[in-house]
Amino acid sequence: MSNPLPTLDAGIRKTQSAAMTAADIHRTILAVWRIEQPRLITGLSRMLRDVTLAEDLTQEALVAALEHWPAAGVPEKPGAWLMATAKRRALDDLRRRRMLDRKHEMLARDLEQEQQAMPDPDARLDDDIGDELLRLIFTACHPRLSSEARAALALRMICGLTTEEIARAFLQPEATIAQRIVRAKRTLSESGLAYETPRGRELSERLASVLEVVYLIFNEGYTAARGDEWLRPQLCNDALRMGRVLTRVAPLEAEAHGLLALMELNASRIGARTDAAGDPILLMDQNRALWDRLQIRRGLLALAEATELGGGRGFYVLQAAIIACHARAATPGETEWPRIAALYAQLAALVRSPIIELNRAVAVGMAEGPAAALVIVDELVHEPALRNYHLLGSVRGDLLCRLGRFAEARAAFEAAAALAGNKREQQLLKRRAAEAGAAA
Repeated sequence: MSNPLPTLDAGIRKTQSAAMTAADIHRTILAVWRIEQPRLITGLSRMLRDVTLAEDLTQEALVAALEHWPAAGVPEKPGAWLMATAKRRALDDLRRRRMLDRKHEMLARDLEQEQQAMPDPDARLDDDIGDELLRLIFTACHPRLSSEARAALALRMICGLTTEEIARAFLQPEATIAQRIVRAKRTLSESGLAYETPRGRELSERLASVLEVVYLIFNEGYTAARGDEWLRPQLCNDALRMGRVLTRVAPLEAEAHGLLALMELNASRIGARTDAAGDPILLMDQNRALWDRLQIRRGLLALAEATELGGGRGFYVLQAAIIACHARAATPGETEWPRIAALYAQLAALVRSPIIELNRAVAVGMAEGPAAALVIVDELVHEPALRNYHLLGSVRGDLLCRLGRFAEARAAFEAAAALAGNKREQQLLKRRAAEAGAAA
């Protein structure tokens, strides 16, 4: 099975014209880098058997691109250029250290041969996983690291999410996440942890952390924390691919099937989540004819498989069951909101999370009315983890609008807009604030 790691958009692959400005080239470099970073780290980790060194060399390749491409132009195959540069740096590093160990000498010779041949960095690995990016996530999710550090390290170093994006996913201060990543890298480096494929019990021990990483990758792609676009489809596609592999790697793990069901069902709505200009369309306003029915069927089949395996009360299975209620409703009015509220109550009993409680409030608001939901939301206002979470103000503003308290709703939407990091969400919240103000 081949490993379909992210590839460059056809437009990025073209050599830039002489008319490109320095700013254009800089943006191109960053676009190439964001797509190619996982490929570079996985390829170098495979060769060097050192994840930390692979990341350092990848960063050096980026610096080299920033230095050379503005003057020489973007190469026809920028990903291959970055890989070749990183390999040369790796070889130079081995030579500088004057390694006498035979293993290192053999590795240096292998690197020289690979540098000359320039093989496809996506070559299939002879392992049980068959997906290099997923294999590297399994490596980073080593039991020697704390469960919190595993996910943060994998998301930052391997998947290319920023520290700010990871902090948002965990509802933690950015400084806390940064320290967590630094400590994890140090542990990785000091332990000499190898780039390896875990099997049997070792694989099972890491599976929960790997599922969490894939889940968070999908979430960032589904609703981007930062930037000008609300969606990052490539991240969603990567997560879906890895989720499908995980159900083959762990076919009896209900939560693996539950996660796949959750992602398939959510991804089925992607085509209806934005308008032609890329602006968000909220769930209740979406054209359900645009939902991908084939993907919904795949998601429902995965959910049925998870339930048959006894995972009906699992974290991912419960979330998939919630999304399935939306997928089965032909119109917004047919949505089983009481069932969704009950499922969120089960989820809240399983995992204490203010985000889950906020989502439960939305379901309660639809099932029992906005007044009942506002009681729940007002209890979350002083929750430390939600202090800078813009969706709290968004939900509160919506409930206040439905209660006819438009002035308060406007203030809530304005506060939410100030906290939102994504440009599209900011615009949506400002528009809703203006509408509430006009109705006041």
